Amino acid sequence: MKKIPPFTLVALCASAFSLHAQEPKPAKHLGYQDTPLIPGTQWHVHDGERPQPRVITPGEASTQDKPGAAPSDAVVLMDGKDLSKWRSGKDEACKWKLEEGAAVVGGGDIHTADNFGPDFQLHVEWAEPTPAKGESQGRGNSGVFLFGRYEIQVLDCYENQTYPDGQTGAIYTQKPPLVNACRPPGQWQTYDILCEGPHFNSDGTVAKKMILTVLHNGVVVQNHTEVTGETPHKQVGKYHAHPEQGPIRLQDHGNPVRFRNLWIRELKKSDET
Repeated sequence: MKKIPPFTLVALCASAFSLHAQEPKPAKHLGYQDTPLIPGTQWHVHDGERPQPRVITPGEASTQDKPGAAPSDAVVLMDGKDLSKWRSGKDEACKWKLEEGAAVVGGGDIHTADNFGPDFQLHVEWAEPTPAKGESQGRGNSGVFLFGRYEIQVLDCYENQTYPDGQTGAIYTQKPPLVNACRPPGQWQTYDILCEGPHFNSDGTVAKKMILTVLHNGVVVQNHTEVTGETPHKQVGKYHAHPEQGPIRLQDHGNPVRFRNLWIRELKKSDET
């Protein structure tokens, strides 16, 4: 048997390794079809045929000096350039004024020209007047109303006490915030509100109550809280049947609170439903 020189064996091995390395990699394994069905769905565990989540561009965080960017699938309600998406009264042009990219409270409540719901994510940035004036409910009072009727309280509660169900981050008249996460007056603060809107039966009775989760300056202050009704002053609120979509309303309570960088995203279950 003829011997193969050592250097030839090395060359052949290297060639074989090179050919093996150049073989195409198998397609990425995306999932399984032979696993159990997930209860309540049409999908198997690890089902590769299940629709992929939509791709969006996330927003950018705000700083004290500059508002951030909204996610790519959001509706921008207030961009600091104009107030064309807001109305005063029934259908009047917005009476609030823009100053240095922020809308300043004054001239009555304002509301969005468009309606939103039933489920959405709402981002709001606001700043309290400085220097601080007044105390309790008389200090930097405003509010964010969902569907035009359910209020998340805006107030300067930095070293300022008031009744707990009227504090910053409260569902007004109903549920105090879990903590007081207020920044000093003059600094920009944020609300990120996750809303599961109420649903009503054909006879006007409540089929499902509203559920709210609220983050104040990134801190959870309402954790999947059930709303018991509307939020009138000094009364126990009740539900009154209304459409599944409604406006966002900002309150004029006589204090020059500033608002900027408002945007909203419709929340759907997923693209597979």
